[in-house]
Amino acid sequence: MNKLTNELPGSANLPRIIFLSVVATLGGFLFGFDSGVINGTVDGLQQAFNSDAIGTGFNVASMLLGCAAGAFFAGTLADKFGRKYVLLLAAFAFMVSAWGSGIAGSSTEFVIYRIIGGLAVGAASILSPAYIGEIAPPQIRGRLISLQQLAIVLGLFFAFFSNYSLAAASGGVSNEFWWGFETWQWMFWVELLPAFLFFFFLLFIPESPRYLVAVGKFEKATNVLASLTNLTLAKQQVEDIKTTVSAQHKPRFSDIINGKTGKVHPIVWVGIALAALQQFTGINVVFYYGSVLWQAAGFTESDALLQNVITGSVNIGFTFVAIYLVERVGRKPLLMIGGLGQAVMLGILALLFTSGTLDADNRLILPGNNSLYALIAANGYVAFFAFTWGPIMWVMLGEMFSNRFRGAALAMAGLVQWVSNFLITITFPILLTSIGLGVSYGIYAAFGVVAFVVVRKYVTETKGKTLEEISHSQE
Repeated sequence: MNKLTNELPGSANLPRIIFLSVVATLGGFLFGFDSGVINGTVDGLQQAFNSDAIGTGFNVASMLLGCAAGAFFAGTLADKFGRKYVLLLAAFAFMVSAWGSGIAGSSTEFVIYRIIGGLAVGAASILSPAYIGEIAPPQIRGRLISLQQLAIVLGLFFAFFSNYSLAAASGGVSNEFWWGFETWQWMFWVELLPAFLFFFFLLFIPESPRYLVAVGKFEKATNVLASLTNLTLAKQQVEDIKTTVSAQHKPRFSDIINGKTGKVHPIVWVGIALAALQQFTGINVVFYYGSVLWQAAGFTESDALLQNVITGSVNIGFTFVAIYLVERVGRKPLLMIGGLGQAVMLGILALLFTSGTLDADNRLILPGNNSLYALIAANGYVAFFAFTWGPIMWVMLGEMFSNRFRGAALAMAGLVQWVSNFLITITFPILLTSIGLGVSYGIYAAFGVVAFVVVRKYVTETKGKTLEEISHSQE
């Protein structure tokens, strides 16, 4: 097996591997766009549907209910029907959600379409990195899976940029734009183009070879792997995969239970912890509520939307740092650095926000240059997230689980990730109006310290190992 590992990069069909990876990461782009587009529409939604703080929070967070369900069921559906066909279904759901969210006439209708989009986002969030992990050589697997996070942040950036551009052109998110529709509606409809492209290109990718082996389609699996390497290495790799899956026992959810101990495999709990902690440091408060956050800190609507573009740019730039470091430094050290780095930046933000006072309109006024310092600290926090927990968590989920129960483990981790996201997102407006920005960010900072401790104690490095070597280590 080690000989195969060493030879694979030199014999790999890298252009094809990269093409397949890029197609899969279009799901990540839509994940990011769909998550970020809501950021600039909050005020428009509040006015269109006349919702209070709790109602607005639910409108924003409703997609995450679908994300949790999509992530949970996608793993098991992908084990039953294949990664490709579930991704095609997700691409179609993206298109339905993008159109429906813009045309919705009530909060209830809007929530339904956002939940449909959430199903797509949840499925793409776990299946795109899983697909890449199952077709990529181990020496570059981390970099290729990191493309998922790059696609996510590009999606976020384009959502922020699109929102800013549309609002600037129309004069505000609630103003009429083209053909009598309001600007916030067009913000959602922009997503239709990348969603269609995702669906179209998915038609041209093969099924995951590891799924094909799991369902007994050995010849097809060999043909797929041969198109990525060569026939000799493909046959050897199929034999390696056979040792970690059983064609007579198709994957099922109960596989996450260790047959010898009767308990959930410990690695599944580690994956669940990573998925939850990525959210508990509050990253999506910045992405979903960026304009609300900066307006609360004293910025105008236009300046707040511009801050989102700046933050998106920082996110993209430091994701490239992650792609550079992931195979050099490894997964575990980056996660540890990220946990502490985020905690420090969030702690600074908490102190800065605590120093502010409220004006007559209940807007936070920061003394002196503290608004500038807060902006720097917030982008420092995003930078730490972008080159550590942002991409590396997805890298770990894409490669840390055994072939025998990867789909089921991804289902559990994905469910927890999106439930955690939902909890953080729906509670932020309540925290903002009750305990304020300072204490809220202090809570998120504490979770950064917890993340460091969990990674240091429980995470095992996977850099440079084949998925089969990782699978055997868990037996």
